[in-house]
Amino acid sequence: MATSGTYVTEVPLKGTAEKHYKRWKSENHLFPDTIGHHIQNVTVHEGEWDSHGGIKIWNYTLDGKQEVYKEKREIDDENKTMTARGLEGHVMEHFKVCDIVVQFIPKTEDSCVAKITMIWEKRNDEVPEPSSYMKL
Repeated sequence: MATSGTYVTEVPLKGTAEKHYKRWKSENHLFPDTIGHHIQNVTVHEGEWDSHGGIKIWNYTLDGKQEVYKEKREIDDENKTMTARGLEGHVMEHFKVCDIVVQFIPKTEDSCVAKITMIWEKRNDEVPEPSSYMKL
């Protein structure tokens, strides 16, 4: 049986939870302009930028290599949470499951925390754990 696991981290952010949630929900196309050394392109494959069930394709660099991740997006506006369910791409060659959940939690009037959870299951035990993806 292949190994599975969950990584969780919290990243403190300046700005409101609403601002950051909006950026992740509907403004992914701006990421290459701000963090192009990590993310080179984000495109909508199906649906709209901010639609529940929409499918996006991410082109990014990880450990010096160009990779692709195709996700199906689940949106929870009430809890300011998005789940990216891995469908295809480099990471999915090694993992049966690779879901990334991002929740923006207000802390003060002008700060919040991004709680990032990565849920994964390896296709086989020879595959290393996806810690480098969590760092990205």
